[in-house]
Amino acid sequence: MSEHIDTGFSDSQREAIAQELSKMLADSYAVYQKTHGYHWNVRGPEFFSLHGLFQQQYTEIWTALDDIAERIRALGVLAPQSGSAFGNLTSISEGNPDKSAQDMLSELVRDHGTVIKTARAALKVAEEAGDEATVDLMTQRLAAHEKAAWMLRSSIGR
Repeated sequence: MSEHIDTGFSDSQREAIAQELSKMLADSYAVYQKTHGYHWNVRGPEFFSLHGLFQQQYTEIWTALDDIAERIRALGVLAPQSGSAFGNLTSISEGNPDKSAQDMLSELVRDHGTVIKTARAALKVAEEAGDEATVDLMTQRLAAHEKAAWMLRSSIGR
């Protein structure tokens, strides 16, 4: 249960928003880890460009993780922090370093799609509660993940 704070939201609203943000944090962390691992392990003729693209993307996500966790804390709820907590909150699978570069790209496109759906769910709950700060954060994250998915799709040729 969250601590009692006066934010203009009921405890149940704060809990519901924080729950959606916790899912967003877990999904984002899973994509961060996978992208970082694929940055290390990508191989093939497009190594250099994909190595750089993955680094750009995981660096952007890393910064966002802090923003999401801090928003959860601003709502008076503890942010999940363990691998098992994240594992229970996300449906994104771990990366496989044996994948081809094209398979890595395709998987990351799907994973960003998952994060986009999670962000939209959090956005809806925040809008219903009138939580403009979370709406703003989720709008920013939607734009970032949509751009990341576009760049990955374009790297595949779609």
